[in-house]
Amino acid sequence: MTQPLWKPSTERIEESNLKAFIRFVQETFHPPGLADFQSLYRWSVEQPERFWESVWRFCDVKASRPSGSVVTDFDQMPGARWFPDSRLNFAENLLRYRDDREALVFWNEKGRQSSLTYAELYDQVARVAASLRAMGLSSNERVAAFMPNMPETVVAMLAATSLGAAWSSCSPDFGLQGALDRFGQTQPKILFTADGYLYNGKTFDSLERVSQIAESIPSLERVVVIPYTRPKPKLNGIPGAVRYEDLLTGTPSGEIDYQQLPFDHPVYILYSSGTTGPPKSI
Repeated sequence: MTQPLWKPSTERIEESNLKAFIRFVQETFHPPGLADFQSLYRWSVEQPERFWESVWRFCDVKASRPSGSVVTDFDQMPGARWFPDSRLNFAENLLRYRDDREALVFWNEKGRQSSLTYAELYDQVARVAASLRAMGLSSNERVAAFMPNMPETVVAMLAATSLGAAWSSCSPDFGLQGALDRFGQTQPKILFTADGYLYNGKTFDSLERVSQIAESIPSLERVVVIPYTRPKPKLNGIPGAVRYEDLLTGTPSGEIDYQQLPFDHPVYILYSSGTTGPPKSI
């Protein structure tokens, strides 16, 4: 194929974030000859410190303490440290808006299910974060999720990372051993799970596997169950189980007390596929 299937209009290009970023770089750093994506890419390779400083400033990264330097030991891999003096919080940057615009819109295979505005999202994150703090969650611990892609998954992730805890998740269609191969390595303190999930027109239960996961990971102190396929799933046999709605209704809303952390503080723990042995934590 030699011809592109689609090309944006000149107006659309001019209104894009990339074009706005190029203009910002031109006005702020005045690099000679920078006018399009190719020259921007070349400048990012030749001037990496200036490039990442410009990204920080253009994106208006929220930080309680900006960094004096962009990177130290740049020629080391691993070993380079980006924005080493800064202190910030990942969730605070994602929750900077608190208005009535839609932040999350949830569709599943049955169609549109729900939505949350930025204000509603902030409120739910604040309540869950306060509950996690009351459970004693700290910035050197892990929170795991055995969840579909749904708003509560995002809420739980933001609540955990607002406290500085690392977030780890895997799909609820994983078998027991697949989940244990991952969560067993990271030793989470709290597990969020839906009661089940939908796939190809069928409903699948998650709680039997969740019960076995909870029994097999000694570090787990709480299992938070979100109703998805049933309005009132039974929590019998799940050690440390609590209903998600109890986290929201039992905790008043308020301001989120974001933990301010180094730039290289872990946010997510991801995994390799596990096709050549046990999955490796990343």
